Amino acid sequence: MDPIKVDFSDSGKKKSVKDVLIPPEKAGLKIIINIVITLIVAVVAYYFMLPPMNLQSYDFYIYWAIVLASYVGSAFVTSGAFIKPEYVPYVKRQATVPVILAVVLGLIVGVGYIISSPFFRAKDYSEILTIENAEFDNTISVIDSISDFDKVPLIDKDAARALADKTIGDFSALGLESQFEILEADSTQINYKGSPYRVYPLQYGDIFKWFTNSVMGDEYEGIPGYVRVNLNTQEAQLITEFDIKYSTAEHFGELLVRHLRFKYPTYIFGDTSFEIDDNGKPFWVVEHIKKTVGLVGGDDVAGVILVDAETGEDTYYTADEIGADSSEIAWIDQAFDADLLVQQYNYLGKYAGGFWNSIIGQSGVKQASQGYSFIAVGDDVYLYTGVTSVTSDDSILGFFFINQRTKEGFFYNTTGATEAAAQLSAQGKVSDKGWKAAFPILLNIDGEATYFMALKDNANIVKSYAMVNVQQYNVVAIPTEENADLASAVSEYIKGLKALSPSVIIDISFDVSGNKPSTDSPSTGLAAITGTVTDIRTTVVSGNTYFYIELDNSGVYYYVAADVADMVVLFNVGDTITVTIDEASEGQLVEALQMILGTITEPQPEIELEAEETPAVEEETTAA
Repeated sequence: MDPIKVDFSDSGKKKSVKDVLIPPEKAGLKIIINIVITLIVAVVAYYFMLPPMNLQSYDFYIYWAIVLASYVGSAFVTSGAFIKPEYVPYVKRQATVPVILAVVLGLIVGVGYIISSPFFRAKDYSEILTIENAEFDNTISVIDSISDFDKVPLIDKDAARALADKTIGDFSALGLESQFEILEADSTQINYKGSPYRVYPLQYGDIFKWFTNSVMGDEYEGIPGYVRVNLNTQEAQLITEFDIKYSTAEHFGELLVRHLRFKYPTYIFGDTSFEIDDNGKPFWVVEHIKKTVGLVGGDDVAGVILVDAETGEDTYYTADEIGADSSEIAWIDQAFDADLLVQQYNYLGKYAGGFWNSIIGQSGVKQASQGYSFIAVGDDVYLYTGVTSVTSDDSILGFFFINQRTKEGFFYNTTGATEAAAQLSAQGKVSDKGWKAAFPILLNIDGEATYFMALKDNANIVKSYAMVNVQQYNVVAIPTEENADLASAVSEYIKGLKALSPSVIIDISFDVSGNKPSTDSPSTGLAAITGTVTDIRTTVVSGNTYFYIELDNSGVYYYVAADVADMVVLFNVGDTITVTIDEASEGQLVEALQMILGTITEPQPEIELEAEETPAVEEETTAA
């Protein structure tokens, strides 16, 4: 009898149910259904996600991951693999191509991320932005008269937003006062006709109001206007001359990014800003982003797409074309958004000494301080922020300024308090009132680097102003509540500087015309004006004290130097005086050749006062 042979090898092993390819019924039809579902997902996802078809964009990889996953998910559902496990091997076979594509895309973005890493490309990151060292007076315009403050933003974006909100009520004339609200995300600080402005697009208050006005109404004409706020005069205006049909808050084909995506399918869009040209016509400025380091690193602006907010017509301009001063679109103030520029400066400050130096030793490593603001230099808007060491943020090493249109950058080397420290110093002076300091604006007060900031209440209403010297930051000037005007703040600031350092020379005129008071003799005849004193103010110019006196019947201030009319210190509000002036004098500030108590009928060559009693002198610290 032959022995029983037992085969212990795997050759006779039956395959697992999971390894057997069992196609479901109507497998071919179900493959077609899976493809159709995938195409639908692809179209819908593209319509809402609007990714660029560009290997340099992370959104590109996310989009294709969703599309490929939709095919695999559809195959599981149509085959019934969730219910019948025997169909799982078949679905795995169906998912082979999508999985391979997903792996390939994952490898591309993974390798791209590695080769774009600062670990390998630190030098490239540090060279995205170029900053030149500059003298302070050559970078920031010198303020040597009160009239120079006409171009200084006296309120911040929060106070401007509060003013903009109040203008919405102006829609009541059109019966639309409850329909709109401010679209703050795209507001931009610009220079408009020589003054600093913030412009705000509008949006419908909610989807139902949009639906009622656009779908259910007559022919849709768009949002009827925008708001602009003068940051100096604090005047807010609702502009209703333009119907804005394309915006970042619209829907369907009027949504700005969707409107552009179908024309620029491969472009990576950056920040979008709302601006107006010299005629007040609204436009959208959309950044076209390029990657400058490896595959996915080092964002920079290759150009901008300028879109007419009314018609949707667009024009592409390269960064060089935008930066040309002679360009017809030189009115554009923001081609490079602030966050991108701050990021680029941090690359420069962090990686200029190499990757390892940014971690070990950190020699010379710098970073932008917390927060930034904007100032006007010429007809352009400059981003500015302080620069601190990465090892300490208690003091600044200097400031950097970057032109948001041309990307021209400067660094001013100085030491002093950070913007946050200046805000805390100012708030400490008015802690009893509960006022908050806005983010400071850096000014050049006759050669002194100075933080200037508005002091606001909880409703974002400006109550006063504060000035803090950058280097001598214990000089904090805040006028009293009774004299909370700009000239008071400047006067207090100058007093504080001179009290600390008598050698400091600050010479600022308080004449609104920008000219310093003059004591030149008159060129024409004289005139005598008699009236009752309603206000007395003083200031110091070049070491001389000037008195500014308003009469009840004049509407102007007459000024005279104390060394010309030394008894003027005796005047009080309510006194009747006679002022002698050049009869040809004009303006809100008029030089007085003499001032006399009482009434006279003819101009006198000298001041003759008979003081019965010397009253207590109460110094006023402001000027018109």
